[in-house]
Amino acid sequence: MLWSKLFVPTLRENPVEAEAAHHRLLLRAGFLRQIDSGNYAWLTLGQRSLCKIEQIVRAEMEAIGAQEFRLPPGKSFRDIARGEIRSPKQLPQIWYQIQSQPREEPRAKSDPLNARQSLMLESQCIEADAQAIEQLLARHSEAFGRILERCGLRAAGTGREFLLLSEAGPDLFVACDACGYLESIDSAVAKAKPAADDPEGDPAPEEFHTPGQKTISEVSEFAQVPATSQMKSLVMSADGKPLLALVRGDHQVSRPKLAAIFGVNEVVPASAAAIREWFGADPGSLGPIGVTNMRIVADLALQGRRNMIAGANKNDYHLRNVTPGRDFEAEFFDIRRVTEGDRCVSCDASVALRSGIKIARIRKQPNGISGLCELAVERVLYSVIEQNNDDAGMRLPAAIAPFEVIVTPVNVGDAALREAAQQIYSDCLAGGIDALYDDRDERPGSKFKDADLIGVPFRITVGKKLAQGFVEVTDRGIRTSRDVAVGEVVDELKRALEK
Repeated sequence: MLWSKLFVPTLRENPVEAEAAHHRLLLRAGFLRQIDSGNYAWLTLGQRSLCKIEQIVRAEMEAIGAQEFRLPPGKSFRDIARGEIRSPKQLPQIWYQIQSQPREEPRAKSDPLNARQSLMLESQCIEADAQAIEQLLARHSEAFGRILERCGLRAAGTGREFLLLSEAGPDLFVACDACGYLESIDSAVAKAKPAADDPEGDPAPEEFHTPGQKTISEVSEFAQVPATSQMKSLVMSADGKPLLALVRGDHQVSRPKLAAIFGVNEVVPASAAAIREWFGADPGSLGPIGVTNMRIVADLALQGRRNMIAGANKNDYHLRNVTPGRDFEAEFFDIRRVTEGDRCVSCDASVALRSGIKIARIRKQPNGISGLCELAVERVLYSVIEQNNDDAGMRLPAAIAPFEVIVTPVNVGDAALREAAQQIYSDCLAGGIDALYDDRDERPGSKFKDADLIGVPFRITVGKKLAQGFVEVTDRGIRTSRDVAVGEVVDELKRALEK
């Protein structure tokens, strides 16, 4: 490929809208352009890198016996399985597709991580029993680990997730620096920070007027009690069935934990109209006493508590002295999100919330005999760039760089340099090396800066040493250069690429 024929709109200055390294460098190197709010276009160089990641993904998925599908938008593998899987003799099955999928509305912060569309590997595995499906999920975990390693990414694995801790990431993780515990905020566990002491005695629940006080903070100020002395009541819909979830006033419900506990695909907040129909009151005045038309699940941090404040299921009223187990029955599970300063369940050290990029996840489906495994292809590239960059640009591994080597004559007007560079370029292609020939009539310094910016791992510079039979080979990753005989340069590159 000739540089003069490529569309590579590099930028000399950092874009003001790009804060994170991956965003800034993808724009500067001409890999990516933002079309409008939340929509990004991959240009030639970016598309070449993504295609190489996809090739690695396909190779590793096929190595575990997966078969590639292409489904219409909005359709799932279940639509095929329902009509085609009729006997256990047809199992196991591993089906996958790589497809651009819509995401929730992007966050206000402009970043390709928050794009409206995301290129995803989605794999569905189906087996005859729960033990067999666990084995398939373990094979996926091993395959995902090999994919990331081949792409040059040093990611952390939690068993069912792969992630990169990074301030640039939009996802939250719980980390314990003392013992190395690391888990997604959606599934992490920890010991809750202590609550304020409960009032003594065993008084009956007592209704009191709380006009206009709906939030935990408003009731805390009005009643002069801390948030830890309140119950937060959240009405959820679990695959269409109502569910009342109770957590401590300073805690948040983890919807993924609820979905896993009850074996459902989705847990979402119930609508305001449904809440009024079921409780006779609006959110902000809800509580568990008297509720008989749905399951009640309470977080473990509420177990053993007494004389707390909860909604009265009557607008503008709350109840004092509410005690779980005496005034209402509930099922107790860990259903909360971990908060900063909670204690690690393994070593009792304080845990912290860290930003990061969630790259892949593996999960068993509610039916217990299938699994859904996902890997965000674009996030692999973002994460690699976050780990491999310097002031000059990206330092991409050869496996996913848009080109493996760039051949650069310092002066294309010099016939000897130009002809030697063209011959080396042709020899690279003949030797199976993915090469780019910088045939532009530009200053050498400008060419070198562009090569560093776009992250090509090796550069062959054809310059004044050609008269002695040598060219200069630069390793972008470690920023070193060495002289290599012209006749040996292709073999030298092959050895370097094999490493």
